[in-house]
Amino acid sequence: MTSPYARITGTGSHLPPRRLSNEDMVAMLAARGVETSDQWIVERTGIRARHFADDGVASSDLALHAARHALEAAGRSAADLDLIVVATSTPDMVFPSTASILQHKLGVHGCPAFDLQAVCSGFVYALVVADAMVRAGSARCALVVGAEVFSRILDFSDRTTCVLFGDGAGAVVLEASDTPGILASDLHADGRHLEILCTPGTVAGGKVSGQPLLKMDGPAVFKLAVGVLESSARAVLAKAGRSEADLDWLVPHQANIRIMQSTARKLKLPPEKLVCTVDEHGNTSAASVPLALDVAVRGGRIRRGDTVMLEGVGGGFTWGAVLLDY
Repeated sequence: MTSPYARITGTGSHLPPRRLSNEDMVAMLAARGVETSDQWIVERTGIRARHFADDGVASSDLALHAARHALEAAGRSAADLDLIVVATSTPDMVFPSTASILQHKLGVHGCPAFDLQAVCSGFVYALVVADAMVRAGSARCALVVGAEVFSRILDFSDRTTCVLFGDGAGAVVLEASDTPGILASDLHADGRHLEILCTPGTVAGGKVSGQPLLKMDGPAVFKLAVGVLESSARAVLAKAGRSEADLDWLVPHQANIRIMQSTARKLKLPPEKLVCTVDEHGNTSAASVPLALDVAVRGGRIRRGDTVMLEGVGGGFTWGAVLLDY
């Protein structure tokens, strides 16, 4: 049976316990002969700390905690799920999918479960896919997760990238509804820019082929991100028949405070309506949007009936936005 709408009924998140402040990172890098400072990191990114998973902790482990929190918030059990989508660029293994592993850890089986890879835009992409499946009647209770252990693919000899990223997971339960939830979406990709943010390594013949560590052209990413986030925000508002004045909250990808603030200014959104967790989480890629959303919901800022815009931008080059009534 089809449903006219899909609505978020619960949110959840999880950060690994190990928190590294900028001072911790400075000391760790100094031991490797790499110089940086708290001031350098904060001025360029707004980041003051991030969390790293311990050895042996995989994306599916972080996802499991976030999923359980989201299910509890929605008043659902894992047995109610008929779809699991995990957005990740750091899967547990080549295959099977992290979603299948998560399904097993949740103690359920039978429903479709798959991964989606759009790097830092991954959660926004995954939410749009789940929304379409719910509206089409293919699912009625979906779990959508963003989970990453980016600390495993960082080059700790490159101070321009290794200080930016962290590990974590965020999740939402998306259910069929007779009242509007997801209002509109806008997704894009442009493979011409694939080299400005990538991890150009793979497994071939039982060995690592290429360079399996993150590489980024920071200025190029910054310039592109600022433009596409504004255009996607305006596009999704137009599709929903809404205006800037209708926005209660902006929950953008948590990569760089200057990019986030620029988007908010262009949408004429006051600073207090910008959800920002990058200072404590760093850039957690596909986990960043659902992590920030959960923080704002559990903190009492985002409430039922609020109009919220979610935005992602990342390697690929990918970007997109979702407008929803929470």
